[in-house]
Amino acid sequence: MAELTHAQYEMLERAVLNGQRIMVYRRGTEYLVVPDRIATRGRREAIEARNPTTGDRLTLYIDELDTIEVVR
Repeated sequence: MAELTHAQYEMLERAVLNGQRIMVYRRGTEYLVVPDRIATRGRREAIEARNPTTGDRLTLYIDELDTIEVVR
Protein backbone atom coordinates (compact mmCIF):
# COMPACT_ATOMS: atom_id res chain seq x y z
CA MET A 1 0.00 0.00 0.00
CA ALA A 2 1.93 3.00 -1.23
CA GLU A 3 -0.67 5.58 -0.19
CA LEU A 4 -3.86 5.68 1.82
CA THR A 5 -7.11 6.76 0.21
CA HIS A 6 -9.02 9.76 1.53
CA ALA A 7 -11.46 7.41 3.30
CA GLN A 8 -8.59 5.47 4.92
CA TYR A 9 -6.97 8.69 6.18
CA GLU A 10 -10.32 9.78 7.58
CA MET A 11 -10.73 6.42 9.33
CA LEU A 12 -7.19 6.56 10.71
CA GLU A 13 -7.56 10.14 11.96
CA ARG A 14 -10.83 9.22 13.66
CA ALA A 15 -9.13 6.22 15.31
CA VAL A 16 -6.36 8.52 16.64
CA LEU A 17 -8.88 11.03 18.02
CA ASN A 18 -11.15 8.40 19.60
CA GLY A 19 -8.43 6.03 20.82
CA GLN A 20 -9.81 3.16 18.73
CA ARG A 21 -7.76 0.09 17.96
CA ILE A 22 -6.65 -0.63 14.40
CA MET A 23 -5.57 -3.86 12.74
CA VAL A 24 -2.56 -3.46 10.47
CA TYR A 25 -1.04 -6.11 8.21
CA ARG A 26 2.59 -5.73 7.20
CA ARG A 27 4.65 -8.40 5.44
CA GLY A 28 2.31 -11.18 6.57
CA THR A 29 2.26 -10.09 10.22
CA GLU A 30 -0.87 -8.80 11.93
CA TYR A 31 -0.57 -5.93 14.43
CA LEU A 32 -3.38 -4.84 16.73
CA VAL A 33 -2.44 -1.37 17.99
CA VAL A 34 -3.85 1.90 19.28
CA PRO A 35 -2.61 4.75 17.07
CA ASP A 36 -1.37 7.80 18.98
CA ARG A 37 -0.56 10.03 16.02
CA ILE A 38 0.29 10.23 12.35
CA ALA A 39 3.76 11.68 11.78
CA THR A 40 6.29 12.32 9.06
CA ARG A 41 9.69 10.68 9.43
CA GLY A 42 12.01 12.12 6.83
CA ARG A 43 9.94 11.85 3.67
CA ARG A 44 7.80 8.95 4.92
CA GLU A 45 4.46 8.96 6.72
CA ALA A 46 4.24 6.84 9.85
CA ILE A 47 1.68 5.75 12.40
CA GLU A 48 3.03 6.05 15.93
CA ALA A 49 1.12 3.50 17.96
CA ARG A 50 1.19 1.41 21.11
CA ASN A 51 0.29 -2.15 21.95
CA PRO A 52 -3.00 -2.05 23.91
CA THR A 53 -1.89 -4.87 26.23
CA THR A 54 1.75 -4.09 26.99
CA GLY A 55 1.94 -0.38 26.15
CA ASP A 56 5.02 -0.96 23.99
CA ARG A 57 5.55 1.74 21.34
CA LEU A 58 5.67 0.90 17.64
CA THR A 59 6.22 2.98 14.51
CA LEU A 60 4.54 1.63 11.37
CA TYR A 61 5.45 3.22 8.05
CA ILE A 62 2.42 3.62 5.83
CA ASP A 63 4.30 2.71 2.65
CA GLU A 64 5.14 -0.72 4.17
CA LEU A 65 1.55 -1.65 5.10
CA ASP A 66 -0.51 -4.22 3.22
CA THR A 67 -3.89 -3.34 4.77
CA ILE A 68 -5.32 -1.28 7.60
CA GLU A 69 -8.74 -1.37 9.27
CA VAL A 70 -10.43 -0.13 12.43
CA VAL A 71 -11.46 -2.73 15.01
CA ARG A 72 -14.84 -1.97 16.52
